[in-house]
Amino acid sequence: MNLYYTGESGNARRFAEEMEKSGTAARIRSEAGNEKYDYFFPMKDPETVLLIDSWRDQEALDAHHASPMMETIAQLREKYDLHMRAERYVSDSEGISASDSKFIKK
Repeated sequence: MNLYYTGESGNARRFAEEMEKSGTAARIRSEAGNEKYDYFFPMKDPETVLLIDSWRDQEALDAHHASPMMETIAQLREKYDLHMRAERYVSDSEGISASDSKFIKK
C-alpha cells in the first residue's frame, strides 16, 4: 500500500515523526507478515507524507487492521487532522524484467 497522509502546517511530517519516536512504527514493523513500513516526503508537497506499507499477504494485513495498533494510528491521525489517500500495488514475483533492468544502475 502507498498511503498518502496530508495535513496543514507540517502536521503530516509531525505525525510520521511521532509514529517513529513513540515506537509505534517499530512495533508495526515487528508484526508477523510486515515486510516494509517506511515514510517518505514528496519534494513538491511539503504537506504530505507517503507511507509505503507492505505485507506478506492479505491475511497478515487483515491481522494488522484488526490489531489494537490501528486505534493508536487513528488517534494520531485525528490529533494531526490528517486526510488520507490510498493506492494498492501488488509486488511482481517475477522481479525486474531484462528489458527494464538495462535502465537500472547497480
